[in-house]
Amino acid sequence: MVAPVLAALSAASSIGETVDKLSPAANKKIKEAAQQFEGVFLTNMFEEMFAGVEEPEGPHASGPGQKTWRSMLTEEYANTIAKSGGVGIADQVQRELIALQERSR
Repeated sequence: MVAPVLAALSAASSIGETVDKLSPAANKKIKEAAQQFEGVFLTNMFEEMFAGVEEPEGPHASGPGQKTWRSMLTEEYANTIAKSGGVGIADQVQRELIALQERSR
């Protein structure tokens, strides 16, 4: 049980060195890919959350474009959250991408 934890800690501590070895352009690409992944994940999560929200009725009822606009709104919410620090998924994905890139060298 201790060995996997130590291996993970060792890998995590070497990532800082790996980031320094990467070119700024490569590091930026990896960070953007990780943020995009988090944005897609959050979009799917928000769509499921909003699926349970009842549509308004009466004079303030939604029109035929409601579903289209709602999907765009949830996507924008998710991307904004991901770009402003997110929920931690992008950081983890970035670490994994860097570790995978380092192992392939």
